[in-house]
Amino acid sequence: MAEPDAIDRRLLALLQADGRTPHAELARVVGLAVSSVNERVRKLGERGVITGVHASVSPEALGLDLLAVVFVGWSAPDVEKRFLDRVAEEPAVLECHHVTGAWNYLLKVRVRNTRMLEAFLAAVIKSVDGIERTETLIVLSSPKETATLATDPPAWAG
Repeated sequence: MAEPDAIDRRLLALLQADGRTPHAELARVVGLAVSSVNERVRKLGERGVITGVHASVSPEALGLDLLAVVFVGWSAPDVEKRFLDRVAEEPAVLECHHVTGAWNYLLKVRVRNTRMLEAFLAAVIKSVDGIERTETLIVLSSPKETATLATDPPAWAG
């Protein structure tokens, strides 16, 4: 996949800041015709660069006050598929990452409270045959939490 050019990167930055920005406004900011912006945004979607437009919802507004990171480990190779099938259907799992080190996977989980977290661990994680160990960290605060990707490399990257 070809990397986005400078104009595409600018459009991506603007759309990440506000996905509802009218294409006429985007065109004004980047100095292109609206039809050119329409075409670029369409192509970014077709190429899989833009994967969707979503509303950002406050977890607290839904009563989901507890954020936890759960490390999950096993040694038998046949566990992975069962585990991934189980977490794929679970709405409390926001993210699932295959990681290096002592653990197989890291989950980011959002629930109401510690009682719900305990129930999640029992009903979702420990219900998968072959899971040998878990470690759960409760997030106390999140000074930075974003889904916005840098559209250009940072200065320190050279």
